[in-house]
Amino acid sequence: MNTLNNASRSLLQSAIQSTRSNVVRRGMATGKEIRFGVEGRAAMLKGVDLLADAVQVTLGPKGRNAIIAQPYGPPKITKDGVTVAKSIDFEDNFENMGAQLVKSVASKTNDVAGDGTTTATVLARAIYREGCKAVAAGMNPLDVRRGIQSAVNCVVETLESISRPITSREEVSQVGTISANGDAAIGRLISDAMERVGKEGVITVQDGKTIEDELEVVEGMKFDRGYISPYFISDPKTQVCELENPVILLVEKKVSSIQQLVPVLESVIKGQQ
Repeated sequence: MNTLNNASRSLLQSAIQSTRSNVVRRGMATGKEIRFGVEGRAAMLKGVDLLADAVQVTLGPKGRNAIIAQPYGPPKITKDGVTVAKSIDFEDNFENMGAQLVKSVASKTNDVAGDGTTTATVLARAIYREGCKAVAAGMNPLDVRRGIQSAVNCVVETLESISRPITSREEVSQVGTISANGDAAIGRLISDAMERVGKEGVITVQDGKTIEDELEVVEGMKFDRGYISPYFISDPKTQVCELENPVILLVEKKVSSIQQLVPVLESVIKGQQ
């Protein structure tokens, strides 16, 4: 009887210990890993350095190409810094956070300026690295931030004072060639497009069905919409609605009812009569 009780007690203790072990393992798997101070900054800096090392090889006119593996199809060869940055992810969460910081810098630069993403990545790495050194030496992080912002303002003012706008067709072609990873043909095409539409014109890039690059100029304004009713079709064969000298109404607000347009339609009919 005692033997049975001892065996039951041992079995119960083993079950409890196994349950506790499972709970601990599950908690560790789903919990958040937290790092503070130098350890956390160093882990993020490693991700920043790895991403910047991969991107900085594309810097400048003598920059080298990067080969990126694709989930499907052949690898992609590019000299665009933001494309290289977006393709990089790390398994370590802290390294990945550091890489994401630099990615956001490159993406924002690409959205604002359309170029200079590699330069922005190199500068972001230098600012983060030196900022970590300053904080580790005992400086107040807020003072470091204010100093960085003050330095950025001085650099921007200096660049604006020594910069000059491009005016000639050749200069536009040169800038376009640099942005097109050294493709002079694309640079000339961009120069031709800007010359024909002007500085205030809109230039869009679309995939073509031929192997040749083409420039198409559309006069006036184009809205990417179609007719809302098949009754507007004027040519049943081509399913196209063609109107000559139509009356165009531009409305800032949303039109939700035909009753809102009745006064306008009546006015148009009276004017045509």
